[in-house]
Amino acid sequence: MIEIKLSEQLLRIESIHAVMNDLECGATNAFIGTVRSHNGSKKVLQLEFEAKESMAHKELYTIAKEASHQWPTQQILIHHRVGVVELGDIPVIVAVSTPHRADSFAACQYIIDQLKKRVPIWKKERYRDGEIWVSAHP
Repeated sequence: MIEIKLSEQLLRIESIHAVMNDLECGATNAFIGTVRSHNGSKKVLQLEFEAKESMAHKELYTIAKEASHQWPTQQILIHHRVGVVELGDIPVIVAVSTPHRADSFAACQYIIDQLKKRVPIWKKERYRDGEIWVSAHP
């Protein structure tokens, strides 16, 4: 099962267990990205994410399928926020369930790394004195 969601709604950690509970799996690994208050010496006030949603969804699905071909995944969850995200909020959750932990760790890392490299989702950081696109902008 692959679940992909792009949303302006708050992401909640509870969503992981509801989707990932699988009696055939002994491991669920999750990456939970959180908006931090600083990037180097700059104080971050908030982030904003923009996406080409149909393209992003398609690429996230492709990445999930790649992971499922490399590791024995049973469940894959990829949720990403779009719009304004406040300090302490969760902009991204990636979770993977597999029968054994090593595969779960490897697949989860692969998915988040590929998401950062390939998916058309762009991040803008806002500071007191301005804002910048941290990744290539739309």
